[in-house]
Amino acid sequence: MPTLHRLTLTLLLTVLGALPISTQANEATWQSLQEGGLVILMRHALAPGIGDPPGFVLSQCDTQRNLSAQGRAQARAIGRAFREREVPISAVYSSRWCRALETAELMALGSVEPAPWLDSFFRERGDQALITQTARERIAAWQGPGNLLLVTHQVNITALTGGGVSSGEMVVVRPQQGSLTVVGRLSVRVD
Repeated sequence: MPTLHRLTLTLLLTVLGALPISTQANEATWQSLQEGGLVILMRHALAPGIGDPPGFVLSQCDTQRNLSAQGRAQARAIGRAFREREVPISAVYSSRWCRALETAELMALGSVEPAPWLDSFFRERGDQALITQTARERIAAWQGPGNLLLVTHQVNITALTGGGVSSGEMVVVRPQQGSLTVVGRLSVRVD
């Protein structure tokens, strides 16, 4: 009997996994973005590896972990998805790391403002409190009319929302009285 229960549970989970629940959640998040007033926390597009190599220099992209060809295609596809859905983006800020800046620029949703308060603190844990507090203050101050796009790193998004993200994934939040309410998560498929 335990084998039958496991088989039934596996079958049920497979059927539930095939339902378009995440698609419906994605569409609801896209619709919320069309109304404006939200903040999009986006992890830079695919840049294989972890952290940065020894000899990292902020002003020299060749010393950093950078976007792959797939990451550049991913960034373009995400920007295209925003334009196709006519999502209003009023401001774009990015970490000063090359992979984040290139992601924001390739999305082509507006001029990109480099922002130290979105920089990674993966190796410099001492900066985490200041970076996270400044980001929270900037997010809390956002009122629209469009949406605010912040291209940053996994550690930053985790510190702000308590959850991780994969490359190119976005967490959409609504600033409310000093806190962040998660509206939804978005991933754009690259064909």
